Amino acid sequence: MAKIGFIGMGNMAGAIMRGSLKTFAPEDIIFFDANAAQAEKVTAETGVQHVSSNIELVGQVKYIILAVKPQVLPAVMAEIKDVVKNEQVVISIAAGFGIADLTEGIGEQARIVRVMPNTPAMVGEGMTGVAYDAAKFNDEEKAMVETIFTSIGKMELVNENMMDVVASASGCSPAYVYMFIEALADGCVKNGLPRNLAYKMVSQAVLGSAKMVLETGMHPGELKDMVCSPGGTTIEGLAALEECGFRGALIKACDANFQKNKLLK
Repeated sequence: MAKIGFIGMGNMAGAIMRGSLKTFAPEDIIFFDANAAQAEKVTAETGVQHVSSNIELVGQVKYIILAVKPQVLPAVMAEIKDVVKNEQVVISIAAGFGIADLTEGIGEQARIVRVMPNTPAMVGEGMTGVAYDAAKFNDEEKAMVETIFTSIGKMELVNENMMDVVASASGCSPAYVYMFIEALADGCVKNGLPRNLAYKMVSQAVLGSAKMVLETGMHPGELKDMVCSPGGTTIEGLAALEECGFRGALIKACDANFQKNKLLK
């Protein structure tokens, strides 16, 4: 019997599965995807076998990872609710669906883990928020959840009432960072830097800056101040960003995706 089963095999599920293959053998994992051509492609690339239905998958695994889009999730839950057993662990990566929603959809027997991963998992640098009722899981199951999600980057346990905010902090934010990289590179190209070089230099600056925050433990504002010489070029650029509402725009973006999460289910 396989240990882990993925319902859905899009980009995020693929990233989690490929990360898990650092620890687990291909025969420990199975998946189902409604797109038969996609399923064949993934099996050919990874050696992980796919099955013919969600019901077949649920009957063969201990850990069920629901990796379908939120709008598809209700139909999937209705399909599997009568075959999910209490000894199984159901892990959902769908935005907007809380543990109570998932329990209602699958049944009271289901033990639910709610997670919010992000796309940098595809390069092993993901940040995943994880929420569950600790009393419902044994130590082996908790360790397994941690193994799966630390295989694609870092993982933090959070209270479930924070999960919609986790979506802002790590789930949606890579898109904002990519937009920042693109815009800053455009500005550099405007002033004469070749585009390929601009993308490379800006991206490495973002990577290095994030690493400074994580590894020094210093406040981001303190690190920012270290770059700003009195009367210098950096503080001049920061003043321009403030004039254009840089901070306010990001806060509004967080508000927008927080509210959207509430409307997904």
